[in-house]
Amino acid sequence: KWKNLYQIQGERKRIMRETCSKYKSNNRRIITPYHVSRIFVEDKYRVLYCEVPKAGCSNWKRVLMVLNGLASSTKDIQHNTVHYGNYLKRLDGFDHKGIYHRLNTYTKMLFIREPFEKLVSAFRDKFEHPNNYYHPVFGKAIISRYRVNATKEALRTGSGVKFKEFIQYLLDVHRPVGMDIHWDHVNRLCSPCLIDYDFVGKFESMEEDANFFLHLIGAPQNLTFPKFKDRHSNEERTTTKITQQYFAQLSPSQRQQSYDFYYMDYLMFNYSKP
Repeated sequence: KWKNLYQIQGERKRIMRETCSKYKSNNRRIITPYHVSRIFVEDKYRVLYCEVPKAGCSNWKRVLMVLNGLASSTKDIQHNTVHYGNYLKRLDGFDHKGIYHRLNTYTKMLFIREPFEKLVSAFRDKFEHPNNYYHPVFGKAIISRYRVNATKEALRTGSGVKFKEFIQYLLDVHRPVGMDIHWDHVNRLCSPCLIDYDFVGKFESMEEDANFFLHLIGAPQNLTFPKFKDRHSNEERTTTKITQQYFAQLSPSQRQQSYDFYYMDYLMFNYSKP
């Protein structure tokens, strides 16, 4: 079993490196604090984890907190503690020497997810539920720019953004409001062409990959990756089928443009074109 998982890792890293050398000229660039700002540090087991939202990041942070001795079980850690508790250090909080020392000696990992599925998951989470950040900040700007004859109420609250409008915003070169980590490219969030990750996990094979990773770093035997869904737990997880239902609302050209938008992520992490 382990042998097979080692081979899968080798293959994922090979594809990632080949894509980088083919498309990216930045492999000589200096790594700055900006490049490592999404990387969480666990010093006890010497782990660096690049956070990719909507690819199991809440549960990974729980695991890191348990490894670090901040909690005895992943079940004890609330969502807000994970995201707003500031218990985990980020790599950009260290000085130049501290950053490089960790990059050179710690096990660096990231977990990714099929790009369209990740996008739909983010849309459902941020726009189909009450949210006092995404509705006023993104929702208002999206509705006022892309909805003809928007109601006063929609413009006031920013609630009720439609998937098609969200995609228009995403593909607009002159976006009315900036990018967000929940739908940015993994390529941009984790700089895999600059940082040579030791482990590339996939959301689709989360349990197997996660527990293999824990085995590799010598984590306590009783620590396994939690299965629970963190947000809106009574709602079905975003699946391929659900993703297709959302993308069916778009025109063929919007679908193609969305694919082009995430092209590097599709290529680098070997996901087939949907």
